[in-house]
Amino acid sequence: MKITVTKTQCPKPKPEDEGKLGFARTFSDHMFVAEYEPDRGWFDPRIVPYQKIALDPASPVFHYAQEIFEGAKAYALDNGEVGLFRIGDNAKRLNRSAQRMCMPEIDIDLQVEAIKRLVDLDRDWVPTSEGTSLYLRPAMIADGTSLGAHTATRFIYFIICSPTGTYYQQGMKPIRIRIETRHVRAVKGGVGRAKTGGNYAASFKASYDARQEGFNEVLWLDGREQKYVQEVGAMNMMFVIDGKLVTSELGDTILPGITRESVITLAREKGMEVIEDKVAVDYLFDAFEKGLLTEAFGTGTAAVISPVGELAWNERTMILNDFAIGPVSLMFYEELVGIQRQRLPDKHGWTSVVPRYDQE
Repeated sequence: MKITVTKTQCPKPKPEDEGKLGFARTFSDHMFVAEYEPDRGWFDPRIVPYQKIALDPASPVFHYAQEIFEGAKAYALDNGEVGLFRIGDNAKRLNRSAQRMCMPEIDIDLQVEAIKRLVDLDRDWVPTSEGTSLYLRPAMIADGTSLGAHTATRFIYFIICSPTGTYYQQGMKPIRIRIETRHVRAVKGGVGRAKTGGNYAASFKASYDARQEGFNEVLWLDGREQKYVQEVGAMNMMFVIDGKLVTSELGDTILPGITRESVITLAREKGMEVIEDKVAVDYLFDAFEKGLLTEAFGTGTAAVISPVGELAWNERTMILNDFAIGPVSLMFYEELVGIQRQRLPDKHGWTSVVPRYDQE
Protein backbone atom coordinates (compact mmCIF):
# COMPACT_ATOMS: atom_id res chain seq x y z
CA MET A 1 0.00 0.00 0.00
CA LYS A 2 1.62 3.24 -1.15
CA ILE A 3 2.00 6.01 1.41
CA THR A 4 1.53 9.45 -0.09
CA VAL A 5 3.44 12.42 1.31
CA THR A 6 2.38 16.06 1.50
CA LYS A 7 5.07 18.25 3.02
CA THR A 8 4.28 21.25 5.16
CA GLN A 9 4.65 24.69 3.65
CA CYS A 10 4.91 26.28 7.08
CA PRO A 11 7.55 24.49 9.19
CA LYS A 12 7.23 25.03 12.92
CA PRO A 13 10.04 26.51 15.00
CA LYS A 14 11.95 23.76 16.78
CA PRO A 15 12.65 23.86 20.52
CA GLU A 16 15.86 25.78 21.15
CA ASP A 17 16.82 24.34 24.53
CA GLU A 18 16.80 20.54 24.59
CA GLY A 19 17.33 20.66 28.33
CA LYS A 20 13.80 22.05 28.75
CA LEU A 21 11.91 19.69 26.45
CA GLY A 22 9.91 17.88 29.12
CA PHE A 23 7.76 14.97 27.99
CA ALA A 24 5.74 15.28 24.75
CA ARG A 25 4.84 18.97 24.91
CA THR A 26 5.60 20.02 21.33
CA PHE A 27 5.00 18.14 18.09
CA SER A 28 6.84 17.82 14.81
CA ASP A 29 5.82 19.14 11.40
CA HIS A 30 4.07 16.04 10.06
CA MET A 31 1.76 13.19 11.04
CA PHE A 32 0.64 9.92 9.49
CA VAL A 33 -3.04 9.13 8.93
CA ALA A 34 -4.98 6.15 7.53
CA GLU A 35 -8.69 5.34 7.65
CA TYR A 36 -10.76 2.18 7.87
CA GLU A 37 -14.20 1.21 6.55
CA PRO A 38 -15.58 -2.35 6.53
CA ASP A 39 -15.92 -2.61 2.75
CA ARG A 40 -12.55 -0.99 2.03
CA GLY A 41 -10.32 -2.05 4.87
CA TRP A 42 -7.50 0.38 5.63
CA PHE A 43 -7.14 2.98 2.91
CA ASP A 44 -5.49 6.28 1.96
CA PRO A 45 -2.33 5.99 4.09
CA ARG A 46 -0.70 9.39 4.02
CA ILE A 47 1.80 11.69 5.66
CA VAL A 48 0.46 15.22 5.94
CA PRO A 49 1.29 18.42 7.83
CA TYR A 50 0.46 18.15 11.54
CA GLN A 51 -3.17 19.22 11.87
CA LYS A 52 -6.37 18.80 13.82
CA ILE A 53 -8.59 15.80 13.10
CA ALA A 54 -12.24 16.56 12.32
CA LEU A 55 -14.62 14.20 14.11
CA ASP A 56 -18.38 14.11 14.48
CA PRO A 57 -19.50 14.85 18.06
CA ALA A 58 -21.21 11.44 18.04
CA SER A 59 -17.96 9.58 17.32
CA PRO A 60 -17.75 6.54 19.63
CA VAL A 61 -14.26 7.49 20.79
CA PHE A 62 -15.81 10.39 22.72
CA HIS A 63 -18.60 8.40 24.36
CA TYR A 64 -17.38 4.82 24.78
CA ALA A 65 -13.58 5.27 24.81
CA GLN A 66 -13.01 2.85 21.95
CA GLU A 67 -9.38 3.69 21.28
CA ILE A 68 -5.90 2.24 21.63
CA PHE A 69 -2.40 3.63 21.39
CA GLU A 70 1.30 2.82 21.52
CA GLY A 71 4.46 4.53 22.66
CA ALA A 72 7.88 4.23 21.02
CA LYS A 73 10.99 6.33 20.49
CA ALA A 74 13.43 7.32 17.76
CA TYR A 75 16.99 8.06 18.84
CA ALA A 76 19.78 10.21 17.45
CA LEU A 77 22.75 7.94 16.75
CA ASP A 78 26.36 8.99 17.06
CA ASN A 79 26.90 8.58 13.30
CA GLY A 80 24.21 11.12 12.42
CA GLU A 81 21.53 8.57 11.59
CA VAL A 82 18.28 7.89 13.48
CA GLY A 83 17.58 4.59 15.22
CA LEU A 84 14.45 2.74 16.35
CA PHE A 85 14.04 0.12 19.09
CA ARG A 86 11.74 -2.93 18.80
CA ILE A 87 9.28 -1.00 16.66
CA GLY A 88 7.81 -4.21 15.23
CA ASP A 89 6.92 -5.34 18.74
CA ASN A 90 5.01 -2.10 19.30
CA ALA A 91 3.06 -2.79 16.11
CA LYS A 92 2.24 -6.33 17.24
CA ARG A 93 1.10 -5.11 20.64
CA LEU A 94 -1.15 -2.50 19.05
CA ASN A 95 -2.85 -5.29 17.12
CA ARG A 96 -3.34 -7.31 20.31
CA SER A 97 -4.93 -4.25 21.90
CA ALA A 98 -7.12 -3.89 18.80
CA GLN A 99 -8.36 -7.47 19.18
CA ARG A 100 -9.36 -6.87 22.80
CA MET A 101 -11.09 -3.56 22.02
CA CYS A 102 -12.99 -4.96 19.00
CA MET A 103 -11.07 -2.81 16.52
CA PRO A 104 -9.50 -3.74 13.17
CA GLU A 105 -5.88 -4.83 13.11
CA ILE A 106 -3.53 -2.93 10.86
CA ASP A 107 -0.79 -4.61 8.85
CA ILE A 108 2.50 -4.78 10.80
CA ASP A 109 4.58 -3.83 7.76
CA LEU A 110 2.38 -0.80 7.09
CA GLN A 111 2.73 0.36 10.70
CA VAL A 112 6.52 0.01 10.61
CA GLU A 113 6.88 1.68 7.22
CA ALA A 114 4.63 4.55 8.31
CA ILE A 115 6.80 5.16 11.37
CA LYS A 116 10.04 4.99 9.40
CA ARG A 117 8.82 7.32 6.65
CA LEU A 118 7.38 9.80 9.13
CA VAL A 119 10.54 9.84 11.26
CA ASP A 120 12.69 10.21 8.16
CA LEU A 121 10.68 13.22 7.02
CA ASP A 122 10.91 14.81 10.48
CA ARG A 123 14.42 13.60 11.34
CA ASP A 124 15.50 17.19 12.04
CA TRP A 125 13.13 17.05 15.02
CA VAL A 126 15.06 14.22 16.68
CA PRO A 127 16.93 15.82 19.61
CA THR A 128 20.58 14.87 20.04
CA SER A 129 21.31 15.52 23.73
CA GLU A 130 21.79 12.62 26.15
CA GLY A 131 18.50 11.43 27.61
CA THR A 132 16.40 12.86 24.76
CA SER A 133 14.51 11.19 21.92
CA LEU A 134 11.68 11.69 19.45
CA TYR A 135 8.65 10.16 21.15
CA LEU A 136 6.28 8.38 18.75
CA ARG A 137 2.58 8.03 19.49
CA PRO A 138 0.61 5.73 17.16
CA ALA A 139 -3.09 5.64 18.01
CA MET A 140 -6.36 4.24 16.67
CA ILE A 141 -9.72 5.85 17.42
CA ALA A 142 -13.33 4.95 16.67
CA ASP A 143 -15.10 7.26 14.22
CA GLY A 144 -18.77 7.43 13.27
CA THR A 145 -22.12 9.15 13.73
CA SER A 146 -24.03 6.84 16.06
CA LEU A 147 -24.56 6.90 19.82
CA GLY A 148 -25.45 3.22 19.92
CA ALA A 149 -23.41 1.36 22.52
CA HIS A 150 -21.70 -1.04 20.13
CA THR A 151 -18.43 -1.24 18.28
CA ALA A 152 -17.79 1.36 15.62
CA THR A 153 -17.37 0.43 11.97
CA ARG A 154 -15.08 3.30 10.97
CA PHE A 155 -11.68 3.99 12.47
CA ILE A 156 -8.77 6.38 12.13
CA TYR A 157 -5.14 5.40 12.73
CA PHE A 158 -2.58 8.15 13.16
CA ILE A 159 0.98 8.73 14.35
CA ILE A 160 2.35 11.94 15.86
CA CYS A 161 5.89 12.70 17.03
CA SER A 162 7.29 14.81 19.86
CA PRO A 163 10.87 15.77 20.76
CA THR A 164 11.12 14.64 24.36
CA GLY A 165 13.37 14.84 27.38
CA THR A 166 13.11 12.78 30.55
CA TYR A 167 9.69 11.48 31.61
CA TYR A 168 10.01 12.71 35.18
CA GLN A 169 10.88 16.36 35.71
CA GLN A 170 13.69 15.48 38.13
CA GLY A 171 15.31 13.11 35.60
CA MET A 172 16.55 9.64 36.52
CA LYS A 173 16.31 9.97 40.26
CA PRO A 174 14.62 7.58 42.69
CA ILE A 175 10.91 8.26 43.02
CA ARG A 176 8.46 8.01 45.92
CA ILE A 177 5.71 5.43 45.47
CA ARG A 178 2.49 4.97 47.42
CA ILE A 179 0.85 1.56 47.28
CA GLU A 180 -2.75 2.21 46.28
CA THR A 181 -5.38 0.62 48.54
CA ARG A 182 -8.53 2.57 47.62
CA HIS A 183 -8.71 2.21 43.85
CA VAL A 184 -7.76 -0.50 41.35
CA ARG A 185 -6.38 -0.18 37.84
CA ALA A 186 -7.68 -3.38 36.26
CA VAL A 187 -9.61 -6.55 37.06
CA LYS A 188 -9.44 -10.12 35.80
CA GLY A 189 -11.27 -10.43 32.52
CA GLY A 190 -11.06 -6.69 31.85
CA VAL A 191 -8.82 -4.68 29.55
CA GLY A 192 -5.74 -4.29 31.74
CA ARG A 193 -3.39 -5.90 29.24
CA ALA A 194 -4.62 -3.66 26.39
CA LYS A 195 -3.03 -0.26 25.85
CA THR A 196 -6.28 1.67 25.86
CA GLY A 197 -6.94 5.15 27.18
CA GLY A 198 -9.61 4.15 29.69
CA ASN A 199 -7.01 2.32 31.77
CA TYR A 200 -5.04 5.52 32.12
CA ALA A 201 -8.03 7.79 32.74
CA ALA A 202 -9.14 5.45 35.53
CA SER A 203 -5.74 5.87 37.18
CA PHE A 204 -5.65 9.67 37.22
CA LYS A 205 -7.60 10.16 40.46
CA ALA A 206 -5.31 7.92 42.51
CA SER A 207 -2.19 9.39 40.90
CA TYR A 208 -3.42 12.93 41.56
CA ASP A 209 -4.13 12.15 45.21
CA ALA A 210 -0.70 10.55 45.61
CA ARG A 211 1.03 13.60 44.15
CA GLN A 212 -0.88 15.84 46.53
CA GLU A 213 0.70 13.79 49.31
CA GLY A 214 4.20 14.21 47.89
CA PHE A 215 4.50 10.93 46.01
CA ASN A 216 5.45 10.56 42.35
CA GLU A 217 3.33 7.55 41.45
CA VAL A 218 1.10 4.80 42.80
CA LEU A 219 1.74 1.08 42.84
CA TRP A 220 -1.40 -0.78 41.81
CA LEU A 221 -2.59 -3.96 43.49
CA ASP A 222 -4.86 -6.67 42.13
CA GLY A 223 -8.54 -5.86 42.06
CA ARG A 224 -9.73 -8.99 43.87
CA GLU A 225 -7.62 -9.39 47.01
CA GLN A 226 -5.73 -6.10 47.06
CA LYS A 227 -2.50 -7.86 47.98
CA TYR A 228 -0.58 -8.63 44.78
CA VAL A 229 1.58 -6.13 42.86
CA GLN A 230 0.33 -5.12 39.40
CA GLU A 231 1.90 -2.02 37.78
CA VAL A 232 3.46 1.22 39.00
CA GLY A 233 1.92 4.25 37.32
CA ALA A 234 2.17 3.43 33.61
CA MET A 235 5.11 1.03 34.06
CA ASN A 236 5.81 -2.58 34.91
CA MET A 237 7.42 -3.14 38.31
CA MET A 238 10.55 -5.09 39.22
CA PHE A 239 12.37 -5.90 42.45
CA VAL A 240 15.84 -7.17 43.28
CA ILE A 241 15.42 -9.71 46.10
CA ASP A 242 18.33 -11.83 47.31
CA GLY A 243 20.13 -11.15 44.04
CA LYS A 244 17.17 -12.34 41.95
CA LEU A 245 15.02 -10.25 39.62
CA VAL A 246 11.40 -10.57 40.75
CA THR A 247 8.42 -9.27 38.77
CA SER A 248 4.70 -9.95 38.55
CA GLU A 249 3.62 -12.64 36.13
CA LEU A 250 1.70 -11.39 33.13
CA GLY A 251 -2.04 -11.89 32.91
CA ASP A 252 -5.06 -10.03 31.64
CA THR A 253 -4.56 -7.22 34.20
CA ILE A 254 -0.96 -6.26 33.35
CA LEU A 255 0.33 -4.65 30.16
CA PRO A 256 3.05 -6.81 28.56
CA GLY A 257 5.77 -4.18 28.51
CA ILE A 258 8.41 -4.22 25.79
CA THR A 259 10.97 -2.68 28.15
CA ARG A 260 9.99 -5.29 30.76
CA GLU A 261 10.66 -8.10 28.31
CA SER A 262 13.96 -6.51 27.30
CA VAL A 263 15.16 -6.27 30.91
CA ILE A 264 14.20 -9.90 31.58
CA THR A 265 16.14 -11.00 28.50
CA LEU A 266 19.23 -9.03 29.52
CA ALA A 267 19.02 -10.32 33.10
CA ARG A 268 18.93 -13.96 32.00
CA GLU A 269 21.86 -13.36 29.67
CA LYS A 270 23.85 -12.19 32.68
CA GLY A 271 22.99 -15.34 34.59
CA MET A 272 20.59 -13.53 36.89
CA GLU A 273 17.68 -15.64 38.10
CA VAL A 274 14.34 -14.16 37.02
CA ILE A 275 11.17 -14.96 38.93
CA GLU A 276 7.82 -14.17 37.28
CA ASP A 277 5.10 -14.92 39.79
CA LYS A 278 2.46 -13.37 42.00
CA VAL A 279 4.25 -10.81 44.18
CA ALA A 280 2.50 -10.10 47.49
CA VAL A 281 3.08 -6.79 49.28
CA ASP A 282 3.59 -8.63 52.59
CA TYR A 283 6.35 -10.64 50.95
CA LEU A 284 8.08 -7.45 49.78
CA PHE A 285 8.08 -5.84 53.22
CA ASP A 286 9.24 -9.06 54.86
CA ALA A 287 12.08 -9.30 52.33
CA PHE A 288 13.02 -5.68 52.98
CA GLU A 289 13.06 -6.15 56.75
CA LYS A 290 15.35 -9.17 56.31
CA GLY A 291 17.72 -7.12 54.15
CA LEU A 292 16.95 -9.15 51.03
CA LEU A 293 15.01 -6.56 49.01
CA THR A 294 17.69 -4.14 47.84
CA GLU A 295 16.20 -2.39 44.80
CA ALA A 296 12.91 -1.69 43.06
CA PHE A 297 12.33 0.00 39.72
CA GLY A 298 9.70 0.59 37.08
CA THR A 299 10.24 -0.22 33.41
CA GLY A 300 8.60 1.48 30.44
CA THR A 301 9.19 3.20 27.13
CA ALA A 302 8.88 6.72 28.49
CA ALA A 303 11.21 6.49 31.50
CA VAL A 304 13.16 3.33 30.46
CA ILE A 305 14.17 2.53 34.06
CA SER A 306 12.68 4.46 36.98
CA PRO A 307 14.35 3.56 40.30
CA VAL A 308 12.22 3.62 43.44
CA GLY A 309 13.59 5.26 46.57
CA GLU A 310 10.55 4.95 48.81
CA LEU A 311 7.62 2.55 48.93
CA ALA A 312 4.80 3.41 51.35
CA TRP A 313 1.96 1.06 52.29
CA ASN A 314 -0.54 2.24 54.88
CA GLU A 315 1.62 2.92 57.95
CA ARG A 316 4.66 1.01 56.68
CA THR A 317 7.46 2.55 54.64
CA MET A 318 10.64 1.22 53.11
CA ILE A 319 13.54 3.42 51.98
CA LEU A 320 15.57 1.63 49.34
CA ASN A 321 19.31 2.03 48.82
CA ASP A 322 19.40 5.21 50.93
CA PHE A 323 17.33 6.87 48.19
CA ALA A 324 20.17 6.41 45.68
CA ILE A 325 20.05 4.71 42.28
CA GLY A 326 20.90 1.05 42.82
CA PRO A 327 23.60 -0.77 40.84
CA VAL A 328 21.18 -3.17 39.15
CA SER A 329 18.81 -0.37 38.10
CA LEU A 330 21.73 1.63 36.72
CA MET A 331 23.17 -1.40 34.93
CA PHE A 332 19.94 -2.11 33.08
CA TYR A 333 19.40 1.57 32.27
CA GLU A 334 22.88 2.00 30.82
CA GLU A 335 22.71 -1.22 28.83
CA LEU A 336 19.26 -0.54 27.42
CA VAL A 337 20.12 3.03 26.44
CA GLY A 338 23.40 1.80 24.97
CA ILE A 339 21.54 -0.70 22.79
CA GLN A 340 18.83 1.80 21.86
CA ARG A 341 21.44 4.34 20.74
CA GLN A 342 23.36 1.52 19.03
CA ARG A 343 26.52 2.08 21.07
CA LEU A 344 26.41 -1.47 22.42
CA PRO A 345 26.02 -4.72 20.46
CA ASP A 346 22.44 -5.73 19.69
CA LYS A 347 22.32 -9.53 19.95
CA HIS A 348 18.57 -9.76 19.45
CA GLY A 349 17.82 -7.69 16.36
CA TRP A 350 15.96 -5.14 18.47
CA THR A 351 17.29 -2.05 16.70
CA SER A 352 16.99 -0.64 13.21
CA VAL A 353 18.10 2.48 11.35
CA VAL A 354 15.58 4.81 9.71
CA PRO A 355 16.19 4.76 5.94
CA ARG A 356 16.65 7.96 3.99
CA TYR A 357 13.71 7.81 1.58
CA ASP A 358 13.21 9.83 -1.56
CA GLN A 359 10.08 11.65 -0.40
CA GLU A 360 9.99 14.54 -2.86
